[in-house]
Amino acid sequence: MYKKLYILALLAVTFTACTKDKTYIASPEDYELDRLLLQHGGKDNYILPDTDDYGLIPQDPENPLSKAKADLGKLLFYETGLALAPLHSLGEGTYSCATCHVPSAGFRPGSPQGIADGGLGFGDNGEGRFKNNIYADHEPDVQSVRPLSVLNVAFVTNTTWNGRFGSTGLNEGTEALWNHEDGSEINHLGLRGLEGQNIEGLDIHRMVINKNVLDNLNYTPLFDEAFGDMPEPDRYSPLAASFALSAYLRTLLTNEAPFQNWLKGDRAAMTDQEKRGAVLFFSKANCSTCHSGKSLNGDNFYSLGVDDLHKTGALNTNSEDPANLGRASFTGLEEDRYKFKVPQLYNLGDAPFYFHGASKETLEEVVEYFNEAIPENFDVPSAQISSGFKPLNLSELEKADLVAFLKNALSDPNLDRYVPESVLSGNCFPNNDPFSQADLDCN
Repeated sequence: MYKKLYILALLAVTFTACTKDKTYIASPEDYELDRLLLQHGGKDNYILPDTDDYGLIPQDPENPLSKAKADLGKLLFYETGLALAPLHSLGEGTYSCATCHVPSAGFRPGSPQGIADGGLGFGDNGEGRFKNNIYADHEPDVQSVRPLSVLNVAFVTNTTWNGRFGSTGLNEGTEALWNHEDGSEINHLGLRGLEGQNIEGLDIHRMVINKNVLDNLNYTPLFDEAFGDMPEPDRYSPLAASFALSAYLRTLLTNEAPFQNWLKGDRAAMTDQEKRGAVLFFSKANCSTCHSGKSLNGDNFYSLGVDDLHKTGALNTNSEDPANLGRASFTGLEEDRYKFKVPQLYNLGDAPFYFHGASKETLEEVVEYFNEAIPENFDVPSAQISSGFKPLNLSELEKADLVAFLKNALSDPNLDRYVPESVLSGNCFPNNDPFSQADLDCN
């Protein structure tokens, strides 16, 4: 009897957190979540590194992280002055990487489909972007799947929805598939997914990096500082620019989210409802089977039978678009058809579009889709649907708890720390067209 009381008292002390105004005693949800996380490798398995702890952030051995690289990449990511190869001259200098990866939208587009070159306007959160009528429907720089968030991308080995970029991980042994048509030929450089994709991306997204451009925009000294050991032909090239962008992107970590603070010992960081949702995430709702590790993502590909982007009226895509095939659009394998990469889950509530086809507009709809487990895309054969896609039988209260965890506890409230005050061109950013200038109140 006395031994049992002693253990309970010890637990109360162990799980008591002192806050500014009160003493917080751990709840039953805290104990249950602790127990579940132990079964999943322990809390340390889910704690993200500090943004400047370069030794703990996954990186490409060919591109070791440094503050100079990350600081340079932070400017380049928002620099509209690099937009120098638009299809129409009026698009020059009007878009940036952040046009389609808007920080306030969780580093995703604020609309179903991002539009870089060929787009106008911003709105409040990127939702006001629309096609410039000067551009034919097939001309704007768009993607036929919804752009993935670049938050926590340091923990992604093979990037994009079909995972075609990166010479390691799941792409080992696929060398015969690396070709110019889909950009994966860049994998022959032996780089990780992020570094390879960004080299290809600068060209695809109609940006220009060379010595003259860098001189004109005053970036040359920063390239010299970050890449002083790199031969000059490479130092002022898309290779170095990709390395800087990748260094910055690898530091985009949601380490101030309530769940992260809870993992690090602040038991009051999440509400009881959010904790109940976390318990469901790691148990009955079965989310952690696919969404695992520090960024709650996965290196695998699954078919959930969701609708494709063309059904939203998106530009330059249709029912025959190869991108709709998911991983198979890269591998050509029948068993990979309609399978898409498992994305990370932080800051999902910042923009109201979900899945590769933006077919859901609220997290409530997403949770309901998994709860019912009824495929919505009739083009996807039932044999291709993941065997793990089964009804969850969650109650209304449980669904609300799970949404609270996803929407609130996984939301880093301070993403502005990753945005520069200005870029060296002095341009408006992330967009610099006249409509965006008005929306963003740029002088």
